[in-house]
Amino acid sequence: MIRVPRPNMDGFTMALVATVGLATVLPVQGQLAQGVHWLAEAAIALLFFLHGARLPREEVVAGMAHWRLHLLIFSLTFVAFPLIGWAAVAALPHSLLPPALAIGVQFLCLLPSTVQSSIAFTSMARGNVAAAVCSSTLSNISGILMTPLLVALFLKVQGTALSLDTLQTIAAQLLLPFVAGQLLRRWVGAWAARHKTMLKFTDRSSILLVVYIAFSEAVVNGLWHQVPPTALGMVVLIDGVILALFLVGTMLLSRRLGFSRADEAVIVFCGSKKSLVSGVPMAGVLFAPATAGLVLLPVMVFHQIQLMVGAVLARRYADEEEARDALPATS
Repeated sequence: MIRVPRPNMDGFTMALVATVGLATVLPVQGQLAQGVHWLAEAAIALLFFLHGARLPREEVVAGMAHWRLHLLIFSLTFVAFPLIGWAAVAALPHSLLPPALAIGVQFLCLLPSTVQSSIAFTSMARGNVAAAVCSSTLSNISGILMTPLLVALFLKVQGTALSLDTLQTIAAQLLLPFVAGQLLRRWVGAWAARHKTMLKFTDRSSILLVVYIAFSEAVVNGLWHQVPPTALGMVVLIDGVILALFLVGTMLLSRRLGFSRADEAVIVFCGSKKSLVSGVPMAGVLFAPATAGLVLLPVMVFHQIQLMVGAVLARRYADEEEARDALPATS
């Protein structure tokens, strides 16, 4: 019998909702906003430094040999997802979504895969964890360059023009701290691995800070006057349909291409996820302040849906593996 966990809202999602509520009633403005912005940038840099310090090079080297799997996930993340996002927005009547929310749906589809949840769900599903570590990490590193390039290709709005300064800002906030963490891993790696709680706190607090800044700016510029309940409901529907399409598509494609069940779990969980951790700071750099809050709404909604559905699906994979292991061996 398959055990299906109840998809409750996790504590981080509740914190995101509370942050949006705080920004609605008490938006940060003026010089204080600038100070909070600097604090958020420092927190994001520390987050990516700790990710670099904790990532074992041995797992990366072991996983990189599986090039067919990584090429497939890369294609899903940076080719199939962007095309589906563009088609979804193009097919909708303009009256159903405000322009900034439509941009947010497309921006969601241009983001790299997640790291933590992709690895966690692959492990829960008894999949190829080493390949998941390698693939999700390569996706995030590639996304530092790929996402801005795809934004420049697919989106034509104020604040998205790609420039050398934009790439330098993103590299300084995300890539350089990650590389520094890898280079210093010999000295700080063990300490970072022992203090997982600190990484979790840095991860979540940095995102909450950037979300608070983005939504404060958006509220000051009339956010909730631009988002009727029907538009928010449409975002939930579109996000859900896109996730379902990629979950089913990755499962069928991995089987059609002859991947093992352990690799199938990697393709399903890494190929269908989108990273809130990367998306939040990138939105702050790529989009005008008045637009960033609206652009992030579809990303935040997708984040919660992928966690709830991913938990159910990973548990189902695990139960099927346990049932298979329980079968008597055949001669």
